[in-house]
Amino acid sequence: MKVIIIGGVAGGMSAATRLRRLNEEAEIIIFEKGPFVSFANCGLPYYVSGEIGERSQLLVQTPESLQARFNLDVRPHHEVLSIDSHAKMVTVKHEDQTFTETYDHLILSPGAKPFVPPIEGIAEAKNAFSLRNVPDLDNIMTVLDGEQPKEAVVIGAGFIGLEMAENLQMRGIKVTIVEKAPHVLPPLDEEMAAFVKKELEANNVRVITSQSAVAFKDEGRTIVLEDGSELTSGLTILSVGVTPENRLAQSAKIELGLRGGILVDENYETSQKDIYAVGDAIVVKNQITGEDALISLASPANRQGRQVADVISGLKRKNKGSIGTAIVRTFNMTAASTGLSERAVRLAGLPYQVVHTSGKDHAGYYPGATDITLKLIFNPETGTIYGAQGVGQKGVDKRIDILATAIKGNLTVEDLPELEFTYAPPFGSAKDPVNMLGYVALNLMEGLSESIQWHEVKEAVASGKVILDVRNPSEIKQGQFKDSIQIPLNDLRCRIHELDHHQEYIISCHSGLRSYVAERLLKQAGFKAKNLDGAFSLYNTVLPEEIEHV
Repeated sequence: MKVIIIGGVAGGMSAATRLRRLNEEAEIIIFEKGPFVSFANCGLPYYVSGEIGERSQLLVQTPESLQARFNLDVRPHHEVLSIDSHAKMVTVKHEDQTFTETYDHLILSPGAKPFVPPIEGIAEAKNAFSLRNVPDLDNIMTVLDGEQPKEAVVIGAGFIGLEMAENLQMRGIKVTIVEKAPHVLPPLDEEMAAFVKKELEANNVRVITSQSAVAFKDEGRTIVLEDGSELTSGLTILSVGVTPENRLAQSAKIELGLRGGILVDENYETSQKDIYAVGDAIVVKNQITGEDALISLASPANRQGRQVADVISGLKRKNKGSIGTAIVRTFNMTAASTGLSERAVRLAGLPYQVVHTSGKDHAGYYPGATDITLKLIFNPETGTIYGAQGVGQKGVDKRIDILATAIKGNLTVEDLPELEFTYAPPFGSAKDPVNMLGYVALNLMEGLSESIQWHEVKEAVASGKVILDVRNPSEIKQGQFKDSIQIPLNDLRCRIHELDHHQEYIISCHSGLRSYVAERLLKQAGFKAKNLDGAFSLYNTVLPEEIEHV
């Protein structure tokens, strides 16, 4: 059996090494257009700041090491020009020579290429770069080390954009982020992304949202925004998204789908027999909605590479799709998500409800505990979990990984309180934040609690509802809701006569726990009340201008 793999890194090299472990006699050839077939592309931003100290650490494997361990024929600087699916042959260019190579099975792993927007003057911008591979990194480092720019602009506030902003700032460069969307980190919902923006600004990164670059001037040193304002930039990072690399697939008349992604079946086979595709270039099924999706992440690409090797080797593996679990660090803040965002659920027309909880990464009385804010999006009728998001300094990865596993395992909201975790004070809480998400969601599903979301408060107050704040006086000094009533929770029973049975109340505390206790108390006393989901801490983060300070 002769297998040709076009493209290395996550998908291609996972396929190659798995194939060898299953087929010692197979001939396996990997053609890579660039100089490196196996490198840590997710680690590239961290070399910019020196957090990863040696460039060699980014080079995971070399052709020589892969030949020695796996007997793989790895050929960098070999560009596949075309595929003849009928003759089962590829045409390859290396240096000044062109040759052909036949195959029994062909695996496409071309990845995705950075989307470069058609901005006026971008072709003449000598200091504007995307970051996809090691040569891109080398170009960026040449500018950083040579010209030593004082100011940098990152266009696009997705995962790579935020990582680059952080690492450029760590070099002492003044960084500005420009994002077309209304908030940074578009995969997250607005209120969760607000925590990330706050962290960026606390670390002297300027954040401009709802704006895009419309022109480059002075060979890229000046960037013009939509509103006519201008930014000075010694280095510009273009991080506005990626698009599937589909040139070879088109040449082979392979069927394409969503935004030019390569269509594959449950065995990763394309519309052309014996041609398979994996990685960022393929269209996958979102496991939650069943809809087509493009998910450019390393973990699914590695899994797909292994699975296609299994399929070619005769093992039964199915392409089950992905849910898009991702994480990013921004200075001292971690933000992560899995599954569908609230916006995606709403656009899909699914019935849903949302809960936010605040907790600690480990027992609050044990030194070093830090805050975690979690968001759960679920079906209030069935308890199906659509997605989750989390922000905090520590422990966010653990909780989102658990919730991603719950989604993959078809667990429901009702199962979350039943999950058993290791517990000791340095590591967690007896009631883990994930358990708490389940408790809060179940209270809503079973009618024990009613909630109101942060974005609904203004209209609710305008319609006559009153905010009852049950925080302590010392907390009120940190900020208060406009026109609110303040009664500490511990005083509520003896001061309940101060409230009006004909009035509807929105109850808030700092995180939502004490306000839930107050809600239960008032409802059993005949009052109409709803709990402000996420409470003061969330509202103050998203809408600080609505908070009064006395």
